[in-house]
Amino acid sequence: MDYKVKSSNRLNIYLMYLIAFFQGFVFYGPVATLYRQSRGISMYQIFLIESVFWILMISLEIPWGWFADRYGYKKTLVISNILFFVSKIVFYKSFSFEMFIFERILLAIAISGLSGCDVALLYASIEEGKSQKVFGLYDALNRCGYLIASLISIIIVKFSIDKTASLTIIPYGIAMILTLFINDVEVDIKEKPSLIDSFRNTLKNKQMIILIISIALVREVVQATSVFLNQLQYIRSGIDISHFGILAVAIQIVNLSSAKSHILSDKFGKNNSIEMLIFFITICCFSLIFTQNQILSVVSIMIVTGSMSLVNPIILEIQNKAIVTGDRATVLSMHAMVGNVVAAVVNPFIGKAADTSVQAAFTVCLFIAVCGYGFFFIYKKMSLASEIEEKINLSN
Repeated sequence: MDYKVKSSNRLNIYLMYLIAFFQGFVFYGPVATLYRQSRGISMYQIFLIESVFWILMISLEIPWGWFADRYGYKKTLVISNILFFVSKIVFYKSFSFEMFIFERILLAIAISGLSGCDVALLYASIEEGKSQKVFGLYDALNRCGYLIASLISIIIVKFSIDKTASLTIIPYGIAMILTLFINDVEVDIKEKPSLIDSFRNTLKNKQMIILIISIALVREVVQATSVFLNQLQYIRSGIDISHFGILAVAIQIVNLSSAKSHILSDKFGKNNSIEMLIFFITICCFSLIFTQNQILSVVSIMIVTGSMSLVNPIILEIQNKAIVTGDRATVLSMHAMVGNVVAAVVNPFIGKAADTSVQAAFTVCLFIAVCGYGFFFIYKKMSLASEIEEKINLSN
C-alpha cells in the first residue's frame, strides 16, 4: 500500500489541528463532576453512564471504521462532528439521568466515528517518519484549547456553572464547520480486506492486543483521575472551587508536553519510555490514596495526566506502523474496541468505589494501573523476542 501525499493534503493537517484546538474548548471541563452533581447525578451514576458510553463505543467502533474505509474519511468526520456538536447542546439541556445518558449515546456515536478515522486521515496526509511528531502536536493543540477554556472558565464559574456548558457549544460548532473543508485522501491499494479478514488479522496480532489492553487499563485510570476524581481530591485537600480553573490550566500546560513526545522516545526508546511513564502513573495513584496535602495532590495529578500525554503519540505511531493493509480505519477501530471493552469493565468499579470515598477510588485505580503495567511488561518481552527473531532471520 502506498499513500500519495499531495500538497492539498497538507491542508488536512492544518484543518485537523484547528478542529482539535476548538474541540479542546470544553469550558465546563474543570467543574465537570460538580456540574453533573448540581443537576442531581451521583458519582455512581456518572460512572454508570460512562459504562453505557463505552458499551456503545464497543458496538459502534468497527462499523464506523468499515464505513470510513469504504466511503471516505471526510464523510465519516463530517457526520461525527455534527453529532459531536449536537451532543454539547443536549449536555447543556440535561437535568436528569435519562438526558445525560442520551447525551452520552450521541457522544458515543460521534467519538466512535472519529476514533481511528482522524488518525488514519492524518497518517495518510503526512510524510513518512513524521507521524509521531504530528500526532503529538495534534494532541497538544487539543490540550491548548482546553487550557484557554480553563482560563476563561475561572471567570465564568464565578457567575454561573451552567454558562460553562452553554459556551462550549460555540467552538464545537466552529469545529463542525471546519470539517466541511477537509480533502479526502487517496489511498492506492489493490484490494481492501473484508471485515472478517480485518477482524481475523487483528486478533492474530496478539502482541498488539496485549499492548492495547495495557494502555486501555492505564488510560482509564488517567481518565478517572483527570476528569472525575481530581475535583474530589481537590475538595478533600481543602482547595476552593474558585481555584479549579487555575489548576486545570496548570495541568494542561504540562499536557502540552505531548508535542515533544518524539524527543523522549528518541532518547530512551519507545518501549522504555512507555514503561517509565506507566510506572510514574502507578506511583502517583499510590500517593493519592493517602495524601491530603494540596501541593502533593496537584503534582501527582499533573504527573498522571502529563505522563499519558507523552504516551499517546508513541502508541499511535506503534499502531499505525503495524498496519500494512488498506483497512487502516477499520483496524484502528478494532484496536479502540478492545480498549473500550476494558474501559466498560473497569468503570463501574471505580465509580462504586468513588461513592464510598475518593481514597477507595484511588485504591481501585492503583490496582488497575498495576495490572496495566503487568500487561505492558508481557508486551515488552514479546516485542524483544520478536526483534531477536527478526535479527536471526536477517543474519540467515
